Amino acid sequence: MTPRAARNHVIRGLGLLAAISMVIGDVIGTGVFLKVRVMTCNVGTPGMVIAAWIIAGLFSFAGALTYAELAAMMPRTGGEYVFIREGYGSLCGFLYGWMRFFVAGCGGTAALAVGFAIFLNVMTRGALGINYFTLDLAGYRVVFGGIQALAITAIWVVTLISCAAVSVGGHITTAFTALKMLLVVGVGLVAFLLARGDWGHFALSDALGACEGVGPRARGGIAGFGAAMIGALWAYNGWNEVTYVAGEVKHPQHNLPLALIGGIGVVGVVYVFVNIAYFYVLTPAEVAAIPSWSSAATEVLARFFGPVATRLMVGAMAMSVFGTLLIGIVVCARTPYAMARDGLFFRYLADVSPHTRVPIRALVAQAVWTSLLVLSGSFDALTDYSMFAILIFVGFAASTIFVFRRRMPETERPYRTWGYPIVPLVFLVTAGLLIGNTLLTMPKQAFAGLGLLALGLPFYWYWSRQKKLLFQEAKSVARGLIGQE
Repeated sequence: MTPRAARNHVIRGLGLLAAISMVIGDVIGTGVFLKVRVMTCNVGTPGMVIAAWIIAGLFSFAGALTYAELAAMMPRTGGEYVFIREGYGSLCGFLYGWMRFFVAGCGGTAALAVGFAIFLNVMTRGALGINYFTLDLAGYRVVFGGIQALAITAIWVVTLISCAAVSVGGHITTAFTALKMLLVVGVGLVAFLLARGDWGHFALSDALGACEGVGPRARGGIAGFGAAMIGALWAYNGWNEVTYVAGEVKHPQHNLPLALIGGIGVVGVVYVFVNIAYFYVLTPAEVAAIPSWSSAATEVLARFFGPVATRLMVGAMAMSVFGTLLIGIVVCARTPYAMARDGLFFRYLADVSPHTRVPIRALVAQAVWTSLLVLSGSFDALTDYSMFAILIFVGFAASTIFVFRRRMPETERPYRTWGYPIVPLVFLVTAGLLIGNTLLTMPKQAFAGLGLLALGLPFYWYWSRQKKLLFQEAKSVARGLIGQE
């Protein structure tokens, strides 16, 4: 191994428990607490909200079944980037990595950081809600206040923690995941056992709800259900991200499929359970009227706990989101690292720490861009902005299963997708429908994501040209050495 290759080498330090915890902990974040309000406005009734959660869960499970085969076959750092690059070539792989870094990955972690700040703002009774200043840049408002300052601080604290060895991160992830499961399941159990609920709420609608920030095009009908699905999928988002650290998972052919399938299965059951609990306690109109700075879980707890206990529970929710932010920062940095190793991104991001064997430079670059994205919009805008781009390339990555089955039929597959080819096809068709619906209901966020994606093309031309020149130079040097011999 060359000195540079040794510097770029990561180690397999994540066991099965850590990998499963990474899936569950990455998925359970802000969405299960914050998205039910918007989803209720989208579809109007509790039954339709629960249906959106179930269908989104089945969609994610189909994706996990598909990814399990791909990850076991190619357990390399970078996950989806590797699948797309091997399946469709370096240009598609680069555009995925570009999107992941500049749009989906950092946009998603920015949304998590804002969600963390929202919960702490609730716990402090709105003390962080003050705006320090607002800039109008070419008609685009950039707001900086207490929530943004706290979100950016959280990003850098988590980045510092992520610079430790990956095994340390695995232990922290397991602890945070246990807290998340206890918290989410606890909210549901307490709602059923202590609250004075009413199953009649499931026959009502959100007709009198305020629906703050939800546009008319995203309310009712097929378009509204599609928008609700986007909200639910944000809450399920992250099940695929364990593949980014596949190069750091022990026994990946066995552990990755178990982590993907088992993790998303557990999360789906928990999500449906806690959302039923929300509507058992609150009417649809009350859910729709929840202000954007609060959450359904907070309002449920307020029914039977005093204000002090409620604030403490909101603080626990903030810690849950903080754990998801930690996992997101860890896994998303692996994509620019993998691209840099291929010569298709800033080359200095390819180095890892000689002490902890993690890509510290990629982590720092990611933190800088994520901090800037925190200033770009609200929690819901950031999640919609991210989910559109995520869906496009998750579909691309999943479709490579057909490419590899045809191109490499003899390649060893430690796990084969159950229900192939129906399960992957259902996943792809659903992703396509959701992409089209997002273009209709949220065109601003969709076209912003596409615009950033197109900006990657000149950079690909530059980096691929540099890579080609370096390769030609290396060949010339090799020929010269052979000639001297």
